[in-house]
Formats: sequence, C-alpha cells, structure tokens
Amino acid sequence: MKKFSFLFFSLFVVMSISCKNNQQKARITLYDSAAIAPEINTSFGWLNSDKSYSIKDLRGKIVLLDFWTYGCINCQHIMPDLKKLENQYAKQLVIIGIHSAKFDAEKTNDRIKNAILKFGIEHPVVNDADYVVWKAYKVSSWPTVALISPDGKIVSQLEGEGIYDSLNTKIGQLIKDFDGIITDSPIVFRQKKESSLASILKFPSKMTVDSWGNVWLADSGNDRILEITPDGKIIMVIGSSKKGIVDGDFTTACFNEPQGIALKGNLLYIADTKNNRIRLADVVTKKVTTIAGDGRMGYYYGNNKLNEPVLPNSPWALAIDNNDLYIADAGNHQILRMELSNNKVFRFAGNGREELTDGPLMNAGFTQPSGLSKSGNIIYVADPEGSAIRQIDLVTKQVKTIAGRGLFDFGDKDGPVSSALLQHCTGLAIKQGKLYIADTYNGKIKVLNLATKTIATLVGDLNEPNDVCFIGDELWISDTNNNQLVRYNISSKARKVVDVHL
Repeated sequence: MKKFSFLFFSLFVVMSISCKNNQQKARITLYDSAAIAPEINTSFGWLNSDKSYSIKDLRGKIVLLDFWTYGCINCQHIMPDLKKLENQYAKQLVIIGIHSAKFDAEKTNDRIKNAILKFGIEHPVVNDADYVVWKAYKVSSWPTVALISPDGKIVSQLEGEGIYDSLNTKIGQLIKDFDGIITDSPIVFRQKKESSLASILKFPSKMTVDSWGNVWLADSGNDRILEITPDGKIIMVIGSSKKGIVDGDFTTACFNEPQGIALKGNLLYIADTKNNRIRLADVVTKKVTTIAGDGRMGYYYGNNKLNEPVLPNSPWALAIDNNDLYIADAGNHQILRMELSNNKVFRFAGNGREELTDGPLMNAGFTQPSGLSKSGNIIYVADPEGSAIRQIDLVTKQVKTIAGRGLFDFGDKDGPVSSALLQHCTGLAIKQGKLYIADTYNGKIKVLNLATKTIATLVGDLNEPNDVCFIGDELWISDTNNNQLVRYNISSKARKVVDVHL
C-alpha cells in the first residue's frame, strides 16, 4: 500500500498508476438521465477567466469538464482533442479545465497560469487544489472528462486518451436532442489572455554542449532550437517559431514544443515532442528532416513489437552512445533506441506501464522518463512521475532505482537516498561521480553523490528548472518558468543569469 497525504486518502487507494493511458479506446461511464451535475466549488479561484461561474450559469450550453494535472503526459495528450472540439463546436460547447493537482507544487495559481501559457489553453481553468470538484464527480484518474447536457445533467464520463470520437458523437447527439434550447451566443470568459513577461526565451528546456563550448538549447515555447555562445549570444536559430510540422531550411522548418537534443558531429538530433517525431538538423547544409515518427503516438506493452521498428510517443530527452541514439519516450513510459545507421527506432527498456519497478530491461517500469545522461556503461534516467532517478546498465541489461520510492512518494528532503525525496525531477547531468539533478517542482538543483549515496541541494530559488549541462566548472540551468538560463560555478559558487541576446 502506498502512503498518501490526507488529500489523497481513499480516492487513490485503488489506483496503481497516476494517469490513465488506455489510448485506443477511452473508458466510458454512462449516467442516469436524472444525475444532476454537481456545482464547481473551489476556494482557490478561476484562471483564464475574469470571474467564476456555476453550472447553472452555463445552462443552455453543452459543458465539458477536463480533470487534469499539468505534469501528466496523458493529460497533455488529450489537449489536441479538446482544442479540436472547442473549435468544432464553438457556439454550443464550453470547456472548463478542472486542475486537480497530483504534486504539491502544481497547486498554486502561478504554476497553473504558466501551464496555461505553455500549452496554449484558451478555456477557463479552475484550481481544484483540495479535490472538492474531483470528489464531487467521483473521479479516480487523470485525465478524466465529464460531459454535461444543456439542462445541467451528467451525460457521461471518460477516462484516458482517445476521447475525440466518443465525445464528438455524444455532442452531436446532444445538439440534436436540445435543438432550440442550446444558446448560440458565445460566452466571453476573459477580456485578455494570461500573459508572461517579455523575454527572448520562452520556456527553455533541454540543452547540450558542443566541442566549441557553445550551448544548444531547445527554446520550447518558441518552437525552435538555438545555438548560444558562453556569453549568451545567439549565433544560430533552427526553426521559424511557427508551431507545426514542416521540414526544410532553418528559416522555414516548424516544430511543436521540441525538448531533447543531442549532437553528433554536424548533426543535431531533436526530440520534436508534441509532433511525436525525431528530427535531424544538419548544421552545415542548414536543413531539417524528419527521420522517425509520423505523428501518431506509438504504444507498446509487454512483448509487443520487440525487435520491430516502433513510433516515438512524446519523446522528451535524447542521449547518443556511439551509433545509437537513446530516447526517453515519456508518452509510453519507455526508453527507445534508434540505430543511427538506418534511423530505425526500437524498444529498449520499459514494459509500457507507468510504474516504478526494477529488473530486466523489458520487465522494468518507468514513470514518464524525461531526462537522460550517459556515463560509461550506465544510462541515468530522470523519471519524474515517480520523482525518481533510475539507471540502466548496458552490460547487465538491468534497470535499477537509485533514488525515489513510488508514484506518490515525493517531497523536498536531502540526505541518504533511502530517505531523500525529490519532486518531479526532469533533467540530469553527470560530472566526476556526481549526478546534478533538475529537481523541477522543488525549484532546485540537487546533487546525488554516487559514492556516498546522498542527495544535497546545490542551487535553489528556481522556477521549474528542466535541464542542466556543464561547460567546464560552470553548470548551466534552464530556469524554464522564469524564461531564462542560469550559470552556476560549482567551484566559486558564483551565480549569474545568462544575458541571452541576438
């Protein structure tokens, strides 16, 4: 039995995973026609809206409640479906996000506002930090959506991904059933969008360093890749900053929230995360091509598709080892391996289930792997939903947890790895027997000493740092939600915000 905080108590006792990822067909719960939709009660406020609303205020509209938590990859996966429905039924449908946070750090309005900006969410979002709405609707997993008829009754609830077809059919039927009752006038929830401070960078994420000491950065929120000198000057831009999927030269190519990057000679490999593709940028010819993936999210479990090419699913981090590219496949909770000689991608580690289990490669379970770092015969993995650090031994073919205990065991505690706690760590780098960890939701960089098996805080006062890398003794940090890079000298302890400029 996992240990839960008071707020989690019985609603998580039966849960073995934090997010539902039954992708091919969402699980549907149908309701009696007399089931009145509970009110949206919250003491934490409405975001992306100028005021709060009740279910009664929305009578005459079809209402879709999206129960989500922003760090959950499965919740992110259904966002395109929600956007499609939002546009398709702009006059009849109202979508309300119900943000019922898993992690403590996800409960603040400022953090949720950043997620709204990062994901381009247009509809209102309710901060359900104390799970009042979650419990009223008897939700048990992320993501879950509840469909409410124009007369305020629950029609159905769906868990997991693959929701579009079912919802599209049900909404179409509701439009017919309530013809003449549904109001066509749009509801204006806010006069202006959430906004962030102006900055050259927007949600910077993964980094790598070349032999000249320049940093290559996935400027994820701007859908581009940058080459930056040690003094912060941008000397190369890859991508048009237009969200999309377009190959071509560096000025016209399009990405969708790129994350992981890895450099081999003049070739830059890019995890084009929301496009579910691996892209290749040739820094000599200045051309971008797609080398793996076709946009579909690949899901593979157990012995399915072993030794056969597979599709990436929200690839989040990359690491090169000779002629292999390792891919942290966050969407399917696995590590993939690409053969650089032919660009074919294969399953490498992970059974596909979201769980913190060790053992042989294909028996082990990962929890949304999002960071990779290789040293010798070991690949280290930042495994955020389990707030864990894992290692893959390339010789013994075994996966082992070296920090972290479970999907709901998280916090901010230094000390021996047996008792230390991280919170949704997403990036890491190794130097001289020490792992430097982007402890994302704690806003810190922590150091795991592999010899003493202890964890200690090195840098604090950051805002969801996503990655770290080294240039000599200087640790570069992508201070993601502050839209900046930070340099920290591990010898002098000097800290400075990088002046990124054109």
